[in-house]
Amino acid sequence: MAGLSNRILSIDIFRGMTIVLMILVNTPGTWAAVYPPFRHANWHGITPTDLVFPFFLFIVGTSIVFAYKNKTINANTYKKITIRALKLIGLGLFLGAFLISYPFIKDFENIRFPGVLQRIGVVFFFASILFINFKWKTLLGICVTLLIGYWLMMVFIPVNGVESTLDRAPNNLANWLDVQIFGTHNYKADYDPEGFLSTIPSICSALLGVFTGLLLTSKQEKKATLLMGIGGSLLIIGHLWDIVFPINKALWTSSFVLVTAGWANLILALIYYLTDVKGIQFGSIFRYAGANAITLYFLSSFISKIMGQIKVGDTSLHGWIFNQVYVHDFLSLQLSSLLYGLTVVAFYALLAYILFRRKIFFKV
Repeated sequence: MAGLSNRILSIDIFRGMTIVLMILVNTPGTWAAVYPPFRHANWHGITPTDLVFPFFLFIVGTSIVFAYKNKTINANTYKKITIRALKLIGLGLFLGAFLISYPFIKDFENIRFPGVLQRIGVVFFFASILFINFKWKTLLGICVTLLIGYWLMMVFIPVNGVESTLDRAPNNLANWLDVQIFGTHNYKADYDPEGFLSTIPSICSALLGVFTGLLLTSKQEKKATLLMGIGGSLLIIGHLWDIVFPINKALWTSSFVLVTAGWANLILALIYYLTDVKGIQFGSIFRYAGANAITLYFLSSFISKIMGQIKVGDTSLHGWIFNQVYVHDFLSLQLSSLLYGLTVVAFYALLAYILFRRKIFFKV
């Protein structure tokens, strides 16, 4: 049976692949020219890009098992969990509010409150608290209850006396709540993809990662086969649920949770089989990126925002570099945009390598 360190290596590689894809899809040369697989679905549906964030939450859940499974739980544990969650939320709020010029912060009404790091922080907090307090069967019951409950709320609770819809509309319960709770602090005027109500099922994305972590740390044989079976089952159930509760990232629907967790298990099963069962060494660069995943994500987002705010003529520093270096008559604008994104990824991959070789690991 493979050692614990190898199993952690498998997760680090998967985490690194996820953060690399997250940086790639977040930093194209221009949003006006992006290949379809690197775009989010307009509303219902799923693209490869839609897998990235739920994969990260899934890995958060898996990592929780390695962090707390054999740990003595006391008041200090709760304190550390809370502090880490608040740090993630704080970093997310900082990214949403930062300006490069005076007064160095956006007008209050324009600051976005929800966000990617905020959701990671909230999900980490609740998934951790649930994991250290309940056995896996209870966690499974909680997960099923949350997913079914979210579906029933979204379908059957009317909005201002009007039958709720799953379309992007004022009588969509999740969208309506985002407007009522956050007002002008949403990503869009009518909803936020990391909104209030949709955070509930996103916790289940992490809990499904917890179950995978428990399997990887168990004495079960043929773990890769079991992971594939779990992944395939989740895909089938998720696509069946899609018939009545469409797969939708913006709403983080229950079918979306199951389908993305299904793919996460299948991909992790493949990595685990290659690295732990067959002993094949590969994906070192992803391992490096996975070891400082949050740091790389934060830096890439922060630097991207700075480059977008620095003016160069009638464009930004980002736009100037893209137009001067990557835009050519012999390249399609989509390919130029992708090449810019790949250059950004290469930069952060190099940074990840340097940090790893110097044994520098930033813990949030």
